[in-house]
Amino acid sequence: MFGSGNSKEKLQERYNQLMQESFDLSTVNRKKSDFKRAEAEEIGKQLDELEKKS
Repeated sequence: MFGSGNSKEKLQERYNQLMQESFDLSTVNRKKSDFKRAEAEEIGKQLDELEKKS
């Protein structure tokens, strides 16, 4: 019970971090920006799965 909430919070923090990095890189290096966004989207999918299980 407590573990899944903590895991969800960590995933959300990581998602936010990756999205920010993607945004920051978007004007400097588009390829790296796209890679960071793809990573964030994978974490977003994990978050969606956790929501469905809740």
